[in-house]
Amino acid sequence: MSATRLTGRTAAVTGASRGIGLATARALVGAGARVALLARSADVLREHAQSLGAGALAVPCDLLDGAQIAQAIDRLLDAFEGAPDVLVLNAGVFSLGKVGEMPPVGFAKTIALNLVAPYTLLHALIPRMQARGSGHVVTIGSIADRVAYPENAAYAASKFGARALHQVIRAELGGSGVRASLVSPGPVATPLWDAIDPERRRGHTPRERMLKADAVADAVLWVVTRPDEVNVDELRLTRT
Repeated sequence: MSATRLTGRTAAVTGASRGIGLATARALVGAGARVALLARSADVLREHAQSLGAGALAVPCDLLDGAQIAQAIDRLLDAFEGAPDVLVLNAGVFSLGKVGEMPPVGFAKTIALNLVAPYTLLHALIPRMQARGSGHVVTIGSIADRVAYPENAAYAASKFGARALHQVIRAELGGSGVRASLVSPGPVATPLWDAIDPERRRGHTPRERMLKADAVADAVLWVVTRPDEVNVDELRLTRT
């Protein structure tokens, strides 16, 4: 990929302090974009932004806090003089628990971060993209946005919902010049699994057999660098 493919473009990536989000931010900066990294870990985020160079901007934000989301949106609009050209909705939480065991508050937190927070960003930024006549929303999905697994009620509900939200905005954005893509990988070896220990849980993929975060980031980069008249509606990734 040419290091100048996205020169002059701007992007915002949520959940950018680690895993897929950080890898995606790195790929977009490497392709020439100016990228805002959003995550709640302010110190870690600033370190990563500094390591990525002048093309990276740290925007600390707890996506469970509506006031912080509003402040982050204001920062994006100010820094980019409008909505970003690319918005990558990646931030999320993954917790396991059977329906009769996971407390409702845990279910609600998963829905809030994985579904309500992306909607809040879209609500603020899509009208600006439409008014401009350009933009690209990339939602990071999961195998769990189509397949139901035991102990996965909260995550599956959030990811099925995220896929539905993607399909709705795709229908609404047709002909506007604004693109919307869903990139859904299988299991990815990221810190998201640290508290779960998939090697010791029956039915889970060992980390050594998972996709790498860089592979997902490369897929996102490919999606956002298609010709302007081409929309990749959905891209599903698995490990060979």
